[in-house]
Amino acid sequence: MTILDGKKISNDIKNEIAEEVTKMKAKGEKVPHLAAVIVGNDGASLTYVASKVRACERVGFESTMVRLSNTTSEIELLDKIAELNENPDIDGFIIQLPLPPQINTQKVLMAVDPDKDVDGFHPMNFGKMALDMSTFIPATPFGILELLDRYNVETKGKHTVVIGRSHIVGRPMSILMGRRGFPGNSTVTTTHSHTKNITQITSQADIIITALGVPNFLKAEMVKDDVVIIDVGITRVADDTAPKGYVITGDVDFENVSKKASFITPVPGGVGPMTIAMLLKNTLLARELHRKK
Repeated sequence: MTILDGKKISNDIKNEIAEEVTKMKAKGEKVPHLAAVIVGNDGASLTYVASKVRACERVGFESTMVRLSNTTSEIELLDKIAELNENPDIDGFIIQLPLPPQINTQKVLMAVDPDKDVDGFHPMNFGKMALDMSTFIPATPFGILELLDRYNVETKGKHTVVIGRSHIVGRPMSILMGRRGFPGNSTVTTTHSHTKNITQITSQADIIITALGVPNFLKAEMVKDDVVIIDVGITRVADDTAPKGYVITGDVDFENVSKKASFITPVPGGVGPMTIAMLLKNTLLARELHRKK
């Protein structure tokens, strides 16, 4: 069994990006600039955005954090997005989710310039991805592809089962794993909360990508020998014996499933670190796009 070490691979990617930035500086070129918009004081969101800012510093990007209050109106947020769209210094920006209830998330994501949409959430970019065109791939799916690629996990002709159908992970992964090329060319089954006989489906899978958010959902008896497991789930589970009073748990019963797997991502340290690395990669691609324009 091989651990798909997202921590190591994300560090490799950040080092590669830092080298690119050093070359850009040597040529006197503008370095990539990533902005993050955060509305309100959600603790997890603040922590996540702060880690993105630190990652930018590490690779030599410029970064801007735009903090807006919890009472910000939809109009005010849309005005701020228009400002970022027009600012030639900003190569890419993200809107940290979730947004407060007074704001229509879909309307906000639609307002982002597709050429600066480094999260890959705009329908134009999603459509391009579905048509195998060059575009920004959402960071978590992009990270999963990179892990499969760098560990040379065979996907051609394999049966991939995706558990979950969110627009951020499940649906993009089902499209990407069925596309031509590597990683891809697999036969994909998408399952979700309404799927009947899910064990019957998962037990036939060569590759399982689960993004359900249900701790320890996938048990050893639900998978076959030599399965490849990508666990996107991340849930805080109360644990009085842990120093923080909780442990981070994935969708997979790691202890038992890992005994049957050929490759598996740990939680934490698997898919999570890859997400920020690929956001940086998308920002580098955005800078290149703007330079060519």
